[in-house]
Amino acid sequence: MAEAHSYQMAIDLLCCHLGLTEEEAKKELGISTDSAKQQNIADTHYALMGLNKN
Repeated sequence: MAEAHSYQMAIDLLCCHLGLTEEEAKKELGISTDSAKQQNIADTHYALMGLNKN
């Protein structure tokens, strides 16, 4: 994930000043990891099928 390296200062600022986790900060910046994107896809599929736990 080369793009995360160029956003590291922004990630650090979001983590320190807003109390976000690194993954939440990356999501806010639109640079989520592939595994996080895959989890969001799976969650969406489950929600559309009515299988989510919420």
